[in-house]
Amino acid sequence: MSIFSHPEYDQHEQISCYHDPETGLQAIIAVHNTNLGPALGGCRMWHYASDADALTDVLRLSRGMTYKSALANLELGGGKSVIIGDPQRHKTPELLAAMGRMLERTGNRYIAAEDSGTSVADLSVMSQHTTNVAGITDRIGIDGAPCNGDPSPATAYGVFTGLKTAVQHRLGCNHLDGIKVAVQGIGNVGYRLCELLHNAGAQLYITDIHPERVAQAQAEFGAVAVDGQEIYSVDADVFAPCALGAVLNDATIPLLSAKVVAGAANNQLAGQRHDLMLQERGILYAPDYALNAGGIIDLYHERIGHEHMKVRAHIETISDTLNEIFRRSEQQKRPTGEIADQLAEERFR
Repeated sequence: MSIFSHPEYDQHEQISCYHDPETGLQAIIAVHNTNLGPALGGCRMWHYASDADALTDVLRLSRGMTYKSALANLELGGGKSVIIGDPQRHKTPELLAAMGRMLERTGNRYIAAEDSGTSVADLSVMSQHTTNVAGITDRIGIDGAPCNGDPSPATAYGVFTGLKTAVQHRLGCNHLDGIKVAVQGIGNVGYRLCELLHNAGAQLYITDIHPERVAQAQAEFGAVAVDGQEIYSVDADVFAPCALGAVLNDATIPLLSAKVVAGAANNQLAGQRHDLMLQERGILYAPDYALNAGGIIDLYHERIGHEHMKVRAHIETISDTLNEIFRRSEQQKRPTGEIADQLAEERFR
């Protein structure tokens, strides 16, 4: 399995593979860039189809964290870790403890946080064997209520802030009342985003692989449920991808009727050309790593002294960043994703 010639390799500083025969742990840690500070990024546990898929994921996601932190003006670098396995069947306290020991071996270069397939409780187990974890401290959340360290509320609030900014820019509407939003994926972040959108008066169309979540959102938010593939062609103003990446591709972009794409999922574009493809179709793409930075902002403030109103205010600067991206995009007639990359690189290179 090639590393340096891998299509997702991007001058990563460190890529480490770990195996613990006793617990069955198989994990990869990727540190992309530490120019601005230690690499911070989620620890994902996923039932990958192959080791190659796991490597591709960790390379893409770690690079994305560098750009995300830089764009959010944080003194952090970018990294990611993946545990290969089904979190429902293979996760054990012993395996999590082994992952904690693996994290400790990185020194202070990489700090892990919650991600798909892991929880605050899982990171707490890891923290018994390393100091290189974040997001496990009880504190006051951005809504003023007690929080156990879960960054999902902050992430959802950042996406909501960015979505409103994109709607105002593309549709000229300074509110969300009556705006139709198609939400793909209603997990921890997606569900909280639906709640914020519902409270703002938006009409929701939803899809998720878990029927119980769909039923709950229907009951609580009056959301309209649609089948998985139909979410792309819903007559909506905004398409909000909040599940897995690479959902904006040759097959799906022509189906979109929405004029705005703004969601929480990482790596929404299947390829760079899809950034231009959206622009050519008159669809405003709010770059995902600009929108979903609320969680990393929350974790950063946990490290420097958490004051929930300061965290909230920092998250709201996502709107300023997006407006700068949209302005440059229009002036230079270049896709928004390309502009976001340029802006981030100006900060971390």
